[in-house]
Amino acid sequence: MPDQDLLSKLQAENARLVALLESHRIEWRQAPVSLPAALEPSRLSTGEKVALFRRLFRGRTDVYPTRWESKTTGKAGYAPACANEWRAGVCEKPRVKCTDCPNRSFIPLSDAVIYGHLAGEHTVGVYPLLEDDSCYFLAVDFDEAEWRDDARAFVQSCEALGVPAALEISRSGHGAHAWVFFVGRVSARDARRLGTAIISHTCARTRQLQLESYDRLFPNQDTMPKGGFGNLIALPLQKGPRETGCSVFVNAELQPYPDQWAFLAAIRPMDAHDIEPTILRATGGAHPLDVTFIDEEDLATPWKRQNTSNAKLAGPMPKSLGLTLANLIYLEKAQLPQPLANRLIRLAAFQNPEFYKAQAMRISVWDKPRVIGCAENYPKHIALPRGCLGAALSLLRDNGIACVLRDERFGGQPLEVSFMGSLRIDQEVAVSAMLHHDDGVLCAPTAFGKTVVAAAIIARRRVNTLVLVHRTELLKQWQERLQAFLSLDRKAVGTIGGGKARPTGNIDIAVMQSLSRQGEVNALRASNRR
Repeated sequence: MPDQDLLSKLQAENARLVALLESHRIEWRQAPVSLPAALEPSRLSTGEKVALFRRLFRGRTDVYPTRWESKTTGKAGYAPACANEWRAGVCEKPRVKCTDCPNRSFIPLSDAVIYGHLAGEHTVGVYPLLEDDSCYFLAVDFDEAEWRDDARAFVQSCEALGVPAALEISRSGHGAHAWVFFVGRVSARDARRLGTAIISHTCARTRQLQLESYDRLFPNQDTMPKGGFGNLIALPLQKGPRETGCSVFVNAELQPYPDQWAFLAAIRPMDAHDIEPTILRATGGAHPLDVTFIDEEDLATPWKRQNTSNAKLAGPMPKSLGLTLANLIYLEKAQLPQPLANRLIRLAAFQNPEFYKAQAMRISVWDKPRVIGCAENYPKHIALPRGCLGAALSLLRDNGIACVLRDERFGGQPLEVSFMGSLRIDQEVAVSAMLHHDDGVLCAPTAFGKTVVAAAIIARRRVNTLVLVHRTELLKQWQERLQAFLSLDRKAVGTIGGGKARPTGNIDIAVMQSLSRQGEVNALRASNRR
């Protein structure tokens, strides 16, 4: 009977694969999506509560972090639970990290561990990033001064986009976590793209979140770092903080649900096939990160790159807007609707190449922000770098907003100087082009003579000048070139750097680090044209 033989072979193969999965502690049974309707969630047994908890807050099961706290210093943290922890002659903490220890024997996550957490016997967390670069949930951490408003705004965006989100007050009571659960495993990249898109959606429509919010996702990178576990998040509902109203799930008014288990049982996880359509709704087809310069994440499909800086913004816009041009570009917050404020801030934001370099090399991205923002936040103003002026004016023009520009820049002090050299044709072209602009970048190859070109520009501008460099060697090179090509006394070229501060107020060359350390920046700004 060929059919019977085939069935027997398939059953044997199935049994072999099940045994292989279980030997590696890999879950393979499909957990029920919801509790039976006839079962009252508030009357769940202890075992049923633990099963529900483990179904939602799924991460790595071969290892889990447990919280420790020093009795002498009060310092607290998390470390992987290890059977050999502090065993004499075996555990060499803190000299050897757990991830590098050859004697490590991690304790797998079990129902007993989860029960102990819920009962207050210990506090554990979870590593959401699995070894195959997937995850079962996405979490976003809010811990800034205005975390309540930030968390509410994020959850409102989730509701608008149809994303089921659960909001939890953190165990400290000074922050919140927004959780999005998935029906099954999804790639960490897709989960993080979803979180990124929701944050961008929130900033564009509801409230300006900090750009650092992009770094507060769990998991915090797309791929597993070599020798590590990815970032961890503390599990909720630990008995100690729960009794003080912390580590519990709350409603839109940040009030705890009276029955935490009924709330968890009613959560509807998100299907993987809903992620991409949701990202599309949140971004309108733009990149989820929604910053001006997108690079690394779009290299696979560069033809799809979108230019969002000049997009037509939604909602009513002011007829005119005042800009003050000084050391920065200042815009009054009271005049800015949220979509416009968000877009202006993102004109001065870009991806951090160090983050993507570390992620591509599968090393930790800790302390490497994903986005670098150059906008500054003042009580009544948003300030952008002056190099963003052209993009800001284009944005206003594309949205039908008239710009009232007030120039408060200091024009500099007159300087009697002439150029003592001669320029090549290509150098003369560069000088002529630069003189037509108040700011810009000269990009030229090595040996082009950029310092000579700069000396010619100084001579034609005839105002006092501050040159900024980042190394002492460059300071000396600039000093030699300016002394050689400008009709100035050698002592007229001042320097700040290398342990010495000898500014002249005419032409000064400064190492940026020295300016910062010596607090000379404000004084030089007042007397130099930059």
